[in-house]
Amino acid sequence: MELSRRAFTALTGAAALTAALPATAYAQAAPGHGLAHADGVRADGAAAARRTVAFDRYSLLVDGRRVPLWSGEVHPFRLPSPSLWRDVLQKMRASGYNAVSVYASWAYHSPAPGRYDFTGVRDLGRFLDLAAEAGLYVIARPGPYINAETDGGGFPGWLAVTSGRARTSDPEYLKYADEWLTAVDAVIEPRLYTKGGGTVVLYQLENEYASYVTSATGRDYMAHLYAKVRADGIDVPLFHNDKGRNGYWVPGSFSTGEESGRYLYAFDGYPSASGNPPDWGYFGPGGAKGGSTASPDTPGFLAEFAGGWFDCWGGAVFGGKGYAGSRAERDAAYERRFYLTNLANGIKIHNVYMTFGGTSWGWQPAPVVYTSYDYGAALDEARNLTAKIPPMKQIGSMLASFPDLARLDRAEDTAASSADVRVYHLADPERGSHLYFLRNDTSRDATCTLPVTTVAGPLTVPAAGGGLKVAAKDMKVLATNLSLGRRALLYSTAQPMWRATGPERDLAVLTGRPGDPVEIVLKSRLRPTVTTTGGSAQAVHDAAAGTLRINAVLDGLTRLRIEGGDQDVPLLLLLADDTATATLWPRTTGDGALLVSGPALVRDARVDGAAVHLTGDTTAPSELEVWSPERIRTVLWNGRRVPVTATASGGLAARSRLAGPRALSLPDLTDWRYAPENPEAQPGFDDTDWRVCDLTTTHSTTKVPAGQPAVLFADDYGFHYGDVWYRATVTDASSAQTLALTYQAGTLGLLMAWWDGRPLGTHRLPVPTKDQATWSTWSDTAAFTVPADLRGAGPHTVAVLVRRMAHEEDGGANDAFKSARGLTAATLDGAPLTWRIQGATAADPVRGPLNTGGLYGERHGWHLPGYPARTWAPVPLPHTDTRQGVAWYRTEFPLSVDRGTDASLGLTFTDEASRPYRVQIFLNGWNLGQYVNDVGPQHTFVLPNGILDTRGTNTLALAVLSDGTAPAGPPRPALTVLGLAAGGVPVEKVASPAYRRG
Repeated sequence: MELSRRAFTALTGAAALTAALPATAYAQAAPGHGLAHADGVRADGAAAARRTVAFDRYSLLVDGRRVPLWSGEVHPFRLPSPSLWRDVLQKMRASGYNAVSVYASWAYHSPAPGRYDFTGVRDLGRFLDLAAEAGLYVIARPGPYINAETDGGGFPGWLAVTSGRARTSDPEYLKYADEWLTAVDAVIEPRLYTKGGGTVVLYQLENEYASYVTSATGRDYMAHLYAKVRADGIDVPLFHNDKGRNGYWVPGSFSTGEESGRYLYAFDGYPSASGNPPDWGYFGPGGAKGGSTASPDTPGFLAEFAGGWFDCWGGAVFGGKGYAGSRAERDAAYERRFYLTNLANGIKIHNVYMTFGGTSWGWQPAPVVYTSYDYGAALDEARNLTAKIPPMKQIGSMLASFPDLARLDRAEDTAASSADVRVYHLADPERGSHLYFLRNDTSRDATCTLPVTTVAGPLTVPAAGGGLKVAAKDMKVLATNLSLGRRALLYSTAQPMWRATGPERDLAVLTGRPGDPVEIVLKSRLRPTVTTTGGSAQAVHDAAAGTLRINAVLDGLTRLRIEGGDQDVPLLLLLADDTATATLWPRTTGDGALLVSGPALVRDARVDGAAVHLTGDTTAPSELEVWSPERIRTVLWNGRRVPVTATASGGLAARSRLAGPRALSLPDLTDWRYAPENPEAQPGFDDTDWRVCDLTTTHSTTKVPAGQPAVLFADDYGFHYGDVWYRATVTDASSAQTLALTYQAGTLGLLMAWWDGRPLGTHRLPVPTKDQATWSTWSDTAAFTVPADLRGAGPHTVAVLVRRMAHEEDGGANDAFKSARGLTAATLDGAPLTWRIQGATAADPVRGPLNTGGLYGERHGWHLPGYPARTWAPVPLPHTDTRQGVAWYRTEFPLSVDRGTDASLGLTFTDEASRPYRVQIFLNGWNLGQYVNDVGPQHTFVLPNGILDTRGTNTLALAVLSDGTAPAGPPRPALTVLGLAAGGVPVEKVASPAYRRG
């Protein structure tokens, strides 16, 4: 589609300025909280009265304005320090995201039926409020089922012993699901964008629900969920995320039209990073699964798209490289190639799973994954911005700044001069803009020319020599017929990133790879003055064509000031390569647009009279340059005035570099004390208050094995997380030969057995392999020979410890999460025994039910601050222990991190991989992970600030589980700096209740 000269001139004229430029339009459509938010958006009563969220086939419509959602997934339950939620959300907003997608885990909030906790680390309302404060829309995803590589897929452990068939219309299940939705919707409903209290604009029903698509059971279930959340006051559009673009649960598939116009189709995409990006919509296959989403009347919606991938125990997925391997596999070039392909295919609601993965602390991890859920995400587990951030910022800022991208149709096919470059051509039918997405799937760089459509007619670009460069396995966007403020852009071979307008100056940023040749042509009948600073570029005015052509090679940040010509207001045009983009921070405020270059992060910008107040982080001494409204004379950085001087490009630059963080000295971890555990293995241990295993029926999907007189499954006796103990008495063992113990425990689950206090041995389930063949090998039988010298007349004591790794998830909606954990059968020479069982006692009211298991030390507070361990034996680390079972090590250490320094610390274990032991890590009573020395791959565990007291004394307790077959640890662990920045956010101490006797 071509745009007439008259229309294109009007697009950049004063009459069309408000409609064309984002400084006003985007600010009005951006989320707000309170009377004003960081971008100057009002959210008072008048605004709330007109707030609407709707959609058409192109995009979401917020208060009638098109808003493409550029979202990232964050799970507050994977960061148990609420004040750090602000840090992550601010980093996302600064990095180009305008939305955050949030799972809520039923298990995390519900220790028992009818009990729901949304306080402390579980304060979901606070997270949603902080998202609004940061200027982010919210996609709420409360389940009931979430998957998410969590224990039971987010179902609470207690649900495993209920009779109803989960994820169906079974009334018994719906009773509990409704109870959960009532509780969580009471948190979400007042924070809906439509209610004026927050920024929630979308709400998900269920999660990847594919098992009952063609049945009345599934339709009734989905219709019930729809009716339930609507009855709870959720009035924003609803959706379900299809596991792949299958066309499941499209509008109208489970109702008679009740959801018409208020329900969207969405799907998830996790294509192999080693292959080529798939075409989902405009350029994909037709038929029932065709269209931009398989639902032609709703906008293209990827509810989850791979921002990385999870790793499994043993590190088989990434060859032992852990999440560094994940991040390398799905790197910045992957993001450009896959995410831009999604946009070319009509995706206008795009959520990256994960953007911040965090930590599956406590007993949260699903069976196959270990503690870290870093995921290879753009923000790593220690909250650091990674090399994956610049593409997210470039794309997100482009979507926000150029409304042309909110409504695109497939345009006529075109081809580049190189067969290595695939071209996706789209156009805005209203504005006449053309976008060309150029993708190179080969392993070599490609150079080409491209025929394009412009207001001046068809052209082949670039006009100058050198061609267009598209890097190997990469992608870029070329645009024609855009406006850069008051000036008309004929075409640009550099990707548009950001633009804004002001009364004294327009600002624009174009971007690309370092070393890329770029060509920008502006419409300009009269010759303007072009001043280049901070780089080099050539500008040629063609009076006959009425154009100004700029050629440059991207190298850092090139600044061009274009004055005069057809416009009185100058344009500051910045050409930024990826390296410069990493420290370039566009902001749109209620007092005008501004741009900051230099610091590692700019969290917020506020204009107050002639001063601009900036808050942010530096990770090293940093330059600072600010382009802001011309009235600004004073710059403050984190509350302190920065002496500045005017620059040739019209900015204000700091006269000296901003200080980086001070060096941090960490203490050695010494003064350890040691106590052996597992008294439960000894014959004289008093187990009279333990529960007798006397149940004869179960709701588990695991059948009670033939010949077993009672159910042995731990969940049936109320023990849902962590380790569980069994004890039995043998009255006569004169002819005893073999003790056979069948158990289910999840990946790497293990079982230890003792006879009269003597170890019989340890059995462990296998380490996963990359082909996933062993990922479901979660059950086995351990056969132990009774020592001859322990046979004879009784009584004899048999003790068994089972380490359960997690419940299965329920992705198949087949009640897999109800599969038994613990012993399933136990016989002595084929005869059953009578057992008593003990697991975790009452759930910690602050840390929650997933924090602790059933070890003796856990049941008696050995992991808590203030426990009187003075009687424990002092030992140096490394320490060798050859006992089968559990031993505890405790120490305290002080920290004194400078105020104003954000130090992200970890705990690192280094030892010979042949030594078979495991460590549960308790920091100030919080279970922050499980280290498995002989399996890996995780060796460093993040210690989140807030739980970690960075200006006080901390208690570290290690519960070490050894199988007794070889010398076991632990070595002396070391504190490690994982991230260091001057700045950060104020951190609140997380409540860490101490030991109380009795």
